[in-house]
Amino acid sequence: MQFLLAFVVAGPLLGAVAALLPAPPGLKGKSPEQAVLRHGVTVTGVILAAAIALAIGFDHDAPSRFQATTDISWIQALNVRIHLGIDGISLPLLLMTALLFFLCALYSYFKLPAGPSAKGFVALLLVLESGTLATFAVLDLLLFFLAFEMVLIPMYFLIARWGGAQRQAAAWKFILYTLLGSVVMLLGLLLIGLNSGTFDMVALASDNGRGLTHTTQILAVLAIGTGLAVKTPMWPLHSWLPDAHTAAPTVGSVLLAGVLLKMGTYGFVRILLPVTPDGMAAFAPYLGAFAAVGIVYGSLACLALARKGNKGDLKRLIAYSSVGHMGFVLLGIASMTPTGVNGALFANVAHGLITGLLFFLVGALKDRYGTADLDTLAGATGAALYGRAPRFGAFLAFAAVASLGLPGLAGFWGEMLALFGAFDPAEGLPRPAFLTYMAVGAFGTLLTAAYLLIVVRRVCMGDPEAVRAEGTAPAALADIQRYEFAAWTPLVALTVLAGLWPAVLLGLTDPAVQKLLAGGNS
Repeated sequence: MQFLLAFVVAGPLLGAVAALLPAPPGLKGKSPEQAVLRHGVTVTGVILAAAIALAIGFDHDAPSRFQATTDISWIQALNVRIHLGIDGISLPLLLMTALLFFLCALYSYFKLPAGPSAKGFVALLLVLESGTLATFAVLDLLLFFLAFEMVLIPMYFLIARWGGAQRQAAAWKFILYTLLGSVVMLLGLLLIGLNSGTFDMVALASDNGRGLTHTTQILAVLAIGTGLAVKTPMWPLHSWLPDAHTAAPTVGSVLLAGVLLKMGTYGFVRILLPVTPDGMAAFAPYLGAFAAVGIVYGSLACLALARKGNKGDLKRLIAYSSVGHMGFVLLGIASMTPTGVNGALFANVAHGLITGLLFFLVGALKDRYGTADLDTLAGATGAALYGRAPRFGAFLAFAAVASLGLPGLAGFWGEMLALFGAFDPAEGLPRPAFLTYMAVGAFGTLLTAAYLLIVVRRVCMGDPEAVRAEGTAPAALADIQRYEFAAWTPLVALTVLAGLWPAVLLGLTDPAVQKLLAGGNS
């Protein structure tokens, strides 16, 4: 188990180095480009298999205990250690990350985005995978920061070199926002480590803030929370996200929404809730307020983009929807209750699966049309997916109703539990304020349903008036290809499984959350 976790974290780095080397003569296939793309699929597939083996070997009777741990001294002067381990909170995120990277590598094998070289693309993808997997596996504050920062450079280049229009501006905006947030976060992490005498996250969580003064906790939450909020992203620190999603290649958007955003909310749960509980309690009402505003703001922005005549970009719309969905995650965390935090973790995974699927679909639609403009897709010669590509239309409709939180699918449980957490927040938090946040969040779910159903109607059914005016039936459109079906079906299956059987996920997270909120005492 120790070896498996270390391999899952370090394996992609070794694969990235190998991707840059010349392919052995017998493995080149039809071309060097095909060989390196096949290498990417192989490495991410092996990492996924190792992650599944890790999950099978995980002691499901003790999900609150860190397992597969490695603890080696690294920088003795600062008491920094190479400390790895997983529990019921990090295991689902680790598995989802490994799955999404494998599906992205598989998709890219058949549909490589236009850019400089396949070698560079695969190497950057594998470095990105190593950084995200390490973020969910490390148990040292400084290692967490290093892993957190490790993903920035590869994602910057994926956007800047393999992205679409205005990719340079979007990539610079992404790197500047996240780097500035990370500098502030590092100060907060150092403040905790130097004042407590350790950077070990397990020891700090067990201490539950008793070794930190109230002022230190307040400053630490303000500094670390700012950096995490930028990555989440929390309104009003979200403005880099729509540009990055719109410009990124399809797999870049999938990984940005499905994995990178989760690193911010994971930091709130893993670091701030157990290590600085007094500081979090002081800021929780404000975090809840920002979350509630973000839910409504994201939905209203999507409604504006979906409106006829506004030339709304479908990728940009899905990006704004992430601001709203991550608002539910932050609202659950702000409640500081087991119900709310479990809802936040469930919504994290559900959003990764569903929004990852949505970006796959929108990217494929843009490849077919050369545009993601909603007015173009809804016109007389637009998508009209139900008639022109029925399987494609079925996938898009499924992803949309899953995203709006239809009961029986994964999107429902996380948002519902987050709202329940806000209904009865932790002791000491202002209940009237959280009841207001709950009401605003519930209203946000109605807005979410409205814009997603508008998108389905316009893209899948088209514009009936325009079709009648044109006087011709829309031409046939390429339906789902085999490689697309292979990349998207696992996300559909897991969305249904998590929706019908939420205990699979909640059974892992709940004991770990109970222990985390109790300071390691239960």
